[in-house]
Amino acid sequence: MSGTPNDTAGVIAPPPLIALGALLVGLALDWLAPAYILTVLMSWETRLPVGILLIVFGMLLAYGALLSFRRANTDANPYKPSMALATTGVYSYVRNPMYVALGLIVGGIGIALALDWTLVMLVAGALLIHFGVVLREERYLAAKFGAAYAQYCEAVSRYGWPG
Repeated sequence: MSGTPNDTAGVIAPPPLIALGALLVGLALDWLAPAYILTVLMSWETRLPVGILLIVFGMLLAYGALLSFRRANTDANPYKPSMALATTGVYSYVRNPMYVALGLIVGGIGIALALDWTLVMLVAGALLIHFGVVLREERYLAAKFGAAYAQYCEAVSRYGWPG
């Protein structure tokens, strides 16, 4: 399968673009119909550090994931063939750290700036990434790496929580 033109997961869109879309649609909705829920529930002094913490943790998680891909000598781009499984570093704790990182970053921005609709759109974006990216990548990796990928999936959680 490696090296052929169809040797990719066939994801529906670049995951960072999906996250950006969730953020931008959320911003537009917050501008058009602000809900003020986060503003009521959390003060600026609470929202800002929580949001910054989520953004920083998301960025560190994404950086760790990229380092693991480099160490495995494979490309992080889902439109390029996977040459090896990345299973070390952050990938030994979570199978999709880059997508978790995108969620943390968008969620952190939403919380810090009290963008209620952005958090709603984050859920929509996460569902789109799950069904349009993650499940497709899993089918691709299972077909390409067989038993090694199945063992990895049994040992490591998809998004970092049990189950």
